[in-house]
Amino acid sequence: MGYRFRLATIGLLSLVTAIILGSSRGTAQSRAHVYLFRGLADVFSTGMDTLADELNKRGVLATSHSHVDWKSIADKAAANYKSGKEGPIILIGHSLGADAVMEMADYLGDKGVPVALVVPFDSTQSFPAPGNVARVLNLTQRDYAYVRPGPGFRGTLRNVDLSSDQDINHLNIDKSPQLHARVIAEVLAVVGRPPAVLAAPIIAPEPSERGPPVNSTDPVARPQRTPVAAPQPNNSAQIPD
Repeated sequence: MGYRFRLATIGLLSLVTAIILGSSRGTAQSRAHVYLFRGLADVFSTGMDTLADELNKRGVLATSHSHVDWKSIADKAAANYKSGKEGPIILIGHSLGADAVMEMADYLGDKGVPVALVVPFDSTQSFPAPGNVARVLNLTQRDYAYVRPGPGFRGTLRNVDLSSDQDINHLNIDKSPQLHARVIAEVLAVVGRPPAVLAAPIIAPEPSERGPPVNSTDPVARPQRTPVAAPQPNNSAQIPD
């Protein structure tokens, strides 16, 4: 009787230990991952590499890739998410890389994988926001490239129209320190780290940027210019399909 009791006790303790260790390992392995994608020929989107470095310096895992590799990377990201190795997933891209992150988000949705944040830098066309995405921050200088709510989308969508900013064009939008600061703040909010840990200052939004957070269109803050009357947010449908 005593021998059986000892065996049962040892077995129970082993089971409890295995459960505790398995749970702690799963928690330790789960980590936010920011995937950044460059545009044409990996030449004109060096700002994605810089932004990845800035995020890594702040303790956020960020990797930069060619836009042509998005599908294979999405497959790995989905597998890692489902195994508990990573999450939340954040997608950022420039030009064709911006197109890639919208396609990758939709593809991950088909696999049942949520995406916490998508940030396209000046995509080449308009995309619908997939239903598995929690937030889209679309930085664009083209009104025809506004992101619009897709089927099942219940997240937050903000189109930031930069067309009036003469200092920003398609080839340098990905390198803007101001936009980098804004995106870093967005990422840190997702991973649960306060902006106060940033080495670089975060530029507070102008009053014109505040307002309804869902499906709105706003200009980026330009604190070095003389303030002007804030335009009214556009809460109507983004653009015709």
